[in-house]
Amino acid sequence: MLKLAAEADGSVGTSAPVSLLDWFDLGTELILVLERPVPAVDLHDYITENGGCLPEEKAKVILKQLVDAAKDLEDKHIFHRDIKSENILIETGSDVPRVRIIDFGLSCFAKARSLYRVFYGTPIHTPPECYGCKKYKAGPTTVWQMGVVLYEALHVGDFNTVTFLQKELIFNKDLSPRKKTSRFNIH
Repeated sequence: MLKLAAEADGSVGTSAPVSLLDWFDLGTELILVLERPVPAVDLHDYITENGGCLPEEKAKVILKQLVDAAKDLEDKHIFHRDIKSENILIETGSDVPRVRIIDFGLSCFAKARSLYRVFYGTPIHTPPECYGCKKYKAGPTTVWQMGVVLYEALHVGDFNTVTFLQKELIFNKDLSPRKKTSRFNIH
């Protein structure tokens, strides 16, 4: 949070991660005073308030902002480790929802080639590679977690990696049909 605050332009509310306003070290505990955007609700509640899943266009807007925020964190060598709908605030004060990331309690500084052996985050969102080789990397894990967020935005119910690995994940039949495109044909 100090690194993010040091690199911010000084304006509260201008970055995707919530701003650190102040902090106190009490010896046995650390108290962080963080920005609380108003009006805002976490993405999980926002999805629930919108009938249990979001329209694709709204999910796209949210995911685009989340990808931009994740890229910004990666550029600063910060690995959040627990991107999920409960750790994303949606500012609801305008026509377009605005993404804000919260809860950096499990985050760490990451190097490009760092391998992690102990998963910190929400157990049902564990990346699949943790089940096989027992190692994971920051970038692919962040992408996996953003995919989990997108799944939960477009489907009723929570995502579970084990259900995914067992090929028992149920997909929303009302989504737009998948378009077949060639990566070599640019129109």
